[in-house]
Amino acid sequence: MMLVFGLFFLLPLVLVVIVSAWDYNEYEMLPGFSFRGYTDTFEGCLSDWPNICTIFKTYLKTLKLCFITWVLTLGIGFTLAYFLAFHVRSITWQITLSLICTIPFWTSNVIRMIAWIPLLGRNGVVNQGLMSIGAIHEPLEWLLFSEFAVILAFVHLFTFFMVVPIFNSMIRIDRSLIEAATDAGASSWQTLINVIIPLAKPGIVIGSIFVITIVMGDFVTIGVMGGQQIASAGKIIETRLNALQFPAAAANAVILLGATIMIIMGLSRLVDIRKEL
Repeated sequence: MMLVFGLFFLLPLVLVVIVSAWDYNEYEMLPGFSFRGYTDTFEGCLSDWPNICTIFKTYLKTLKLCFITWVLTLGIGFTLAYFLAFHVRSITWQITLSLICTIPFWTSNVIRMIAWIPLLGRNGVVNQGLMSIGAIHEPLEWLLFSEFAVILAFVHLFTFFMVVPIFNSMIRIDRSLIEAATDAGASSWQTLINVIIPLAKPGIVIGSIFVITIVMGDFVTIGVMGGQQIASAGKIIETRLNALQFPAAAANAVILLGATIMIIMGLSRLVDIRKEL
């Protein structure tokens, strides 16, 4: 297993880091040591200080999209997991409802994103419905090809990655602890805050890592639902690759990886992930 891990994870990662330190021109890589990929990425940041350069703004926007998606998926995922763990008494129904949550994964992510277009478009079902009841007088432009549409697609696509680990943690909570809290006079809210959430923290952290790592590097969802009008760290890498600027793309990938690792390290301080896995 270590050999497989080394060949299919560590070696490609090392190659990306090596290529990120190569020089390049308009049409080819030059195998010579250079930090041009990194300097070109943040070119203008120092000269325009205190203004923020465009690429740095793009990374900040990626973090913003990631944070909003994380908050929404955590709220929805925790609620669904809580319902499955504590309100569905039958194990058969718990398994059945959990499998129902996997139904969207039977189709391609792209197909699921495209399915939102007839709903959110200018002449889509939502706009037509709101206009028919008099709620609006003209179509809402921000429903599609906007940050709203991107976040909506992220939540739709990745909430399941939050539900499963949280549900897995909740299902292992000893019910006698909840009964003891109730007998001690704790309200439902106090039991949730002081008993369930601390014991479900491993699942929350693991689900958060899943969602954050996927969203941080995503460029397909942002491209489709943003109408190719919203920039992100993943889109920067895609653009560099399309321009055959592989060292610059690798440098941006290393920067994105570093930012993601820092976030994961911060989350890992909250719980021992290795123990839970």
